[in-house]
Amino acid sequence: MSIWERAKVKVQELLGRAEQVYGESHGDAAAQVAGEAHVMEAEAEEEEAERRHNHKRTDDDGLAGTH
Repeated sequence: MSIWERAKVKVQELLGRAEQVYGESHGDAAAQVAGEAHVMEAEAEEEEAERRHNHKRTDDDGLAGTH
């Protein structure tokens, strides 16, 4: 996951959390649910990116540097 992908996901997550808090503090259920959805989407994107990143390293046998 590149630094730009991480930054994008974190911004999405923070905006979602802000929307969620706004909804909670103002009694706006729609904003709260939308915020929760944005947070969940950002977390899913982050997990998928990590999964893709880890999938690329399947050739590692765990014996690096041993002979």
